[in-house]
Amino acid sequence: MALKVIKERCTGCGLCVQVCPYNAIKLSDENVAEILESCILCGQCIEACPMKALLMEEKHGEEATGYRGVMVFVEHEFGRINHVSFELLGKGRELADKLMVPLCAMVMGDGAKDMAKEVGAYDVDEICVVDAPHLREYQTNPYVREAENIINEYRPEIVLIGATTLGRDFAGALATRLETGLTADCTGLDIDLEKRLLLQTRPAFGGNIMATILCPYKRPQMSTVRPKVMPMPEKVTKDGAHIIEIEPISTPKDLLLSILDFIKDTAGTVNLADADIIVSGGRGIKGPENFKMLFELAQVLGGAVGASRAAVDSGWIPYAHQVGQTGRTVRPKLYIACGISGAIQHLAGMQTSDIIVAINKDPEAPIFKVANYGIVGDLFKVVPEIIRQVKERKAKSAVS
Repeated sequence: MALKVIKERCTGCGLCVQVCPYNAIKLSDENVAEILESCILCGQCIEACPMKALLMEEKHGEEATGYRGVMVFVEHEFGRINHVSFELLGKGRELADKLMVPLCAMVMGDGAKDMAKEVGAYDVDEICVVDAPHLREYQTNPYVREAENIINEYRPEIVLIGATTLGRDFAGALATRLETGLTADCTGLDIDLEKRLLLQTRPAFGGNIMATILCPYKRPQMSTVRPKVMPMPEKVTKDGAHIIEIEPISTPKDLLLSILDFIKDTAGTVNLADADIIVSGGRGIKGPENFKMLFELAQVLGGAVGASRAAVDSGWIPYAHQVGQTGRTVRPKLYIACGISGAIQHLAGMQTSDIIVAINKDPEAPIFKVANYGIVGDLFKVVPEIIRQVKERKAKSAVS
């Protein structure tokens, strides 16, 4: 798309210049509106022009045309592929099937060929592989150069990236280099088949509304998606994907720093992302000392402890335990919410759990609307009773 000035109609009134929020219009020496490169096609000038001298026209053969396919960036660390990449392959397959286009993955790294075999166990059509020793650890500059080269060559219309610490850095830099749009932290993806547009849904205004964002004029359409938002796909038994080996265009000179060592984050014995059972506490826990009860329940169940933002902001438990829009997105088999009211920001991070059990003394608490099972009662009586019964059953099982 492009913004066009119909010179015969333009009177040089300057209203378009005044309303443009990006200073992307000026009046020429002939007193006619002139569109500058900083225009983002927002359309405000079109509505303001009393002479209808501005219009949006389609640029055939450029920008959004000539792109086809869905591509997933495969993230890895220490030779291990991040779980979110497999989740995105599953969602990518769904989107590609709707568009009737191929699904492609791009794998970069030292040993990328071996990782490509693991990726090929899922329903993917092609895998672009860049295997080079200097790509062992992620660094923005060489990875973005390689990805830009792949995308310019194969021209996918959609690119999906995990909304991890690494993925957020990579996606922002790559979108800037490709001069295209990027929607971050999506919780839903779908296709408008008529216009072949990616419908990118994400929380907005502090999680109070869900916004669906489009990128109609630029390609590829890029999204980052949080881990555990999309379901894990099944492996397939069909013949493996077509692997395309690509020569690296980056060199060790593109590395802007030298990595001497990795120091493991000891904060975290907390691994909420992979936990099958999570016991979370909210404002109803009333104080940090009462989290001891939740840790005991999590221990007997073999799970991890989570928390709402209210509990973290109160200083009762470290941020590493926070579940929600501003914390971790989780998808356990069992989520037990203790004293959590169910603000939309918290629900955004846990409502895809298989089974949700809510314990709250307020029968009108929003958490009950998403819970599979609700217990209206005093959590300081309910939780100890659950612990007692679980321990009792375990003891009986051990005897028998």
